[in-house]
Amino acid sequence: MTNPVYHFEIPVTDMERAVAFYQRVFGFQLDRQTVDGYEMAFFPRTEDRPGASGALAKGHVYTPSHSGCILYFDVEDIDAVLRLSEAEGAKVLYPKKDIGAGGFVAEIEDSEGNRIALNQVPA
Repeated sequence: MTNPVYHFEIPVTDMERAVAFYQRVFGFQLDRQTVDGYEMAFFPRTEDRPGASGALAKGHVYTPSHSGCILYFDVEDIDAVLRLSEAEGAKVLYPKKDIGAGGFVAEIEDSEGNRIALNQVPA
């Protein structure tokens, strides 16, 4: 096993707002479904490749937060994603930082109040 995480769920309180935010900031389409009574919006997943994918999730067991796990989203251009996220109302919680061979990282607060991170690997 090379990548032990298979699936994650990001809590949301307003699914319309959250889907719009993630689609505009990251540039991909989310697949909306109801699963076990919970409203979900799934991120793209390639079945024949390693790595995790997940969903935005709305329901009584989902509470947006700054604490707990921090999910890192790979991005090609961290500066562009930071600009897009701020234009969508996100707060920068941890500005872009050079981490050497690991590239660059930053953290933002999404439309729902979750702390998420961005990672740009070196070219």
